[in-house]
Amino acid sequence: MNIRSLTRGDGVVIGAAVLLLIASFLDIYSIEGAPDSADIPTLWGSGPVVLGVVLAGVIGAALVVVSHAMPQPRKVAGLDLGQFGIAFTVFAAWCALGNIFDPAGAFDNDGGLDSVSAGIGLILALVATLVMAAAAVATPLLPALKGTLIPAARPAAPQPYGGQPQGGYGYPGAQQQPYGGQPGQPGQPGPSFGGQPQPGQPGQPQPGQPQAPQQAQAQPAGDFSPFWFAVPVPRPLFAEDGSPTPIAELAPGTWYLAVEQRGANLVAQTQDGRRGVLQDTSGIQRG
Repeated sequence: MNIRSLTRGDGVVIGAAVLLLIASFLDIYSIEGAPDSADIPTLWGSGPVVLGVVLAGVIGAALVVVSHAMPQPRKVAGLDLGQFGIAFTVFAAWCALGNIFDPAGAFDNDGGLDSVSAGIGLILALVATLVMAAAAVATPLLPALKGTLIPAARPAAPQPYGGQPQGGYGYPGAQQQPYGGQPGQPGQPGPSFGGQPQPGQPGQPQPGQPQAPQQAQAQPAGDFSPFWFAVPVPRPLFAEDGSPTPIAELAPGTWYLAVEQRGANLVAQTQDGRRGVLQDTSGIQRG
């Protein structure tokens, strides 16, 4: 479970659930002419309100948030948990609306309880469930709610491709060779991206020496250079051979390395060293 994959819409759902819990401890009724010392029950004093509004809303919010925090959505009866959560939140808002119109239920059918109206607890519960249901439904549709709730922290310092990031990225501790370079002796710097030798390295022409014809580079020279990036929402990573089946999923809150650009797509490398094509590069955050 990755909390960095939660969206701003999930934050709204969580806030509405907290407001619903607070409202459940407030008065369910407002009785005209009742003294301030009157003992008016809370929302927990009504079974239909507890089951149809409070518990349904909290369970729905939990299902929505958990479904977005999981790397792979869990399905029940062909529907994922997020869809069940949205249904619960809408049901809770519908029940809260009914209790606002008729807080006393069947007891006021004879007209003897006209002085009873919805209390502050029911009113806040209606507001909370309406906000919760609206956020749960609108999050997949509105880009403003799709943004990451907890933004990814930027790397402490730029790292060359093949270098070990300082914490968080998850590469094994073994030393890696720079991309496009040849293995060398321990302690010797390797060539940078693209195989270009640096001044002072073996193979670099010295002043006064004739320059040999340049060898074909291991990587075509171009404007692209590897960079770290993070995705705003979970994105599938496809195989480089064009297979339609994703080989991994990039999660928000984790830095990945782009090693190549193919048109509008990026070739990215995951924490375990797998490479694949990221087809949706919209909204990525560069390190």
